[in-house]
Amino acid sequence: MVIDGHQHFWDPARADYPWMDSPELTPIRRAFGPADLAPLLKANGIDASILVQCRSALAETEEFLRIASATPSVIGVVGWADLTDGALDETLHRLRASPGGDKLVGIRHQVHDEADPDWLLREDVQRGLAAVFANDLAYDLLVRSRELPAAIATAQAFPKARFVLDHAAKPPIADGGSDEWSDRIAALATCGNVWCKISGLATEAKWDDWDAERLFPFVQHAANCFGEDRLIFGSDWPVCLLAGSYGEIKRALEACLARLGPQVRDKAFGVNAKAAYRLGWLHQRASYSSFSPCQGERVSRVPLLTRPPAPDPEIP
Repeated sequence: MVIDGHQHFWDPARADYPWMDSPELTPIRRAFGPADLAPLLKANGIDASILVQCRSALAETEEFLRIASATPSVIGVVGWADLTDGALDETLHRLRASPGGDKLVGIRHQVHDEADPDWLLREDVQRGLAAVFANDLAYDLLVRSRELPAAIATAQAFPKARFVLDHAAKPPIADGGSDEWSDRIAALATCGNVWCKISGLATEAKWDDWDAERLFPFVQHAANCFGEDRLIFGSDWPVCLLAGSYGEIKRALEACLARLGPQVRDKAFGVNAKAAYRLGWLHQRASYSSFSPCQGERVSRVPLLTRPPAPDPEIP
């Protein structure tokens, strides 16, 4: 099975997406749904996809689960839930019991939009993450270099949990990369419970001036850090349309991965997503009575090189 590990649906006419307000995002400020994606999957040899949250709203997660229930190609949903909510465990149980709830495979929050780069290390957030993992769900890390130290500390604090790094932490490709990104992603990769999505890279380059050759050094670095068993292909459609068509993005990332070896490419397009999101266990979830940070260990704050001001909401 060939899997697109990261795609979105949205409809700006029915909901608010703060990150979509900037003028340069006008080309994607319209509705995108299953009927739009289906022919693209077929044309590009993709069998299934993981549908990922776009806004901080439980209603969206519920809607995505209903869509997944009615759309066989959507084999998993990474939804949103409030990690700071003391009743999160009950919310997750309710979601799992709702239509399509068996396809809930993970939770995500736009951490890179939070003012505090250490937001992940807040006590209430750590309690929320414990509830996510107690329900045998993965957690998608939507961070940039600024938030990677907190992500590293969090992955270390929950060594039995599963984390998925979205968009390889958004390397500054348009600026030629940075040592800070390279070093911090390497540090995160030492946590064996973190997978890395090779997704969203073209939109981190100059949208009208990129190709596989320019993306390759960043894919290669991620591969050197995470290894062939922890890379996941994702189209990031329809965000990717800002820089290229679904087919162009898929071909470019496939070419980068193929340069690293056919086994690297093949695993990134299927088996690794199954492992990260336990897709083979959708109806046989493990059950945990408790899940908390390592006993006897304090969740440490990895020193930040800089503390930039709070960012404006950005592309997820």
